[in-house]
Amino acid sequence: MGVQPARAASTTGTPAAGHGGHAGAPLRRVTPRDLRIGTAVAGGGHHLEQDYPDPFTYDKPYRRVLAREFDSASPENQMKWEFIHPERNRYNFGPADAIVRFARQHGQVVRGHTLLWHSQNPAWLAEGQFSKAELRAILKQHIVTVVGRYRGQIHQWDVANEIFNENGEYRQENIWIRELGPGIVADAFRWAHQADPRAQLFLNDYGVEWPGAKVDAYEALARQLLADRVPLHGFASQAHLSMRYGAPDQLRSVLQRFDDLGLHTAITELDVRMDLPEGGVPTAEQLTTQAQYYKTVLDACLAVDDCNSFTLWGFTDKYSWVPVFFPTEGAATVMGDDFTPKPAYHTVRQTLAEARRNGR
Repeated sequence: MGVQPARAASTTGTPAAGHGGHAGAPLRRVTPRDLRIGTAVAGGGHHLEQDYPDPFTYDKPYRRVLAREFDSASPENQMKWEFIHPERNRYNFGPADAIVRFARQHGQVVRGHTLLWHSQNPAWLAEGQFSKAELRAILKQHIVTVVGRYRGQIHQWDVANEIFNENGEYRQENIWIRELGPGIVADAFRWAHQADPRAQLFLNDYGVEWPGAKVDAYEALARQLLADRVPLHGFASQAHLSMRYGAPDQLRSVLQRFDDLGLHTAITELDVRMDLPEGGVPTAEQLTTQAQYYKTVLDACLAVDDCNSFTLWGFTDKYSWVPVFFPTEGAATVMGDDFTPKPAYHTVRQTLAEARRNGR
């Protein structure tokens, strides 16, 4: 935290229609009708420590691109516990309310993120001395309050986020699982469903783009939840990728495993970071490779019947989380600082348009 994002990647090798302009139809106009194209809405979290005001609130060009290109919006940090529930008896709904209003005004759905997670919890919770009964009551009250406030206004909720380690064991740093046991996951889904019966409820994690122990654990959990008639509706791959590693060419088979269970699937946090050359500007070769990574993920989603939501974790490098947490990597999004589209943007748009023409 506190590291300034790299200011780079405004040179894309692809001309744009003026400053921040995009020749041709926006992404949301070429996307297949059974798929939502989304983005995280910048704000909260690491943005609070940067040298710019809140992006969503104060950057009008940013909001124009957000409205034009996407028909789904995910609050990046504004619905996480530390931001929306900063004190035990106080909620901070204003920023999330603003995103929900914006989405309604621009014909967008909202993905709620997130209800049960090991990270970005407020100090009062993480450092508090609570009995098991108190913790259970705190979680239930939070879910009922937050989900209930946006009843009928949230398309999908990431209910349980990043609950398994890479070896498929439950994360013990998750306060809810550590103190209340894995059964609390089912309760969280039940409470969320009671608060908003229309919302689709998801498991969500990174590192599930390839088969392995973590994917196996999620499949076993999903099967158990469904057998127990828990209101689980979907499984999501975050798809935070790095060009240090290969493109996720087995993602389709992973998503298909959950589709075969009768679940929706989704890509929820896609970005593709890279090691930047000296000077911070990606090479043409890097941008071409990055575009292929984006296409690999999108192709996987399009190939699975009920993959119905495809979300980028931000669309401009100007506000990307990546350089803050990975100081030697960056340029992870589909647009430069000035909203100039990169090859990845054009590849995503072309792939979506072809899928729509082919009746996906």
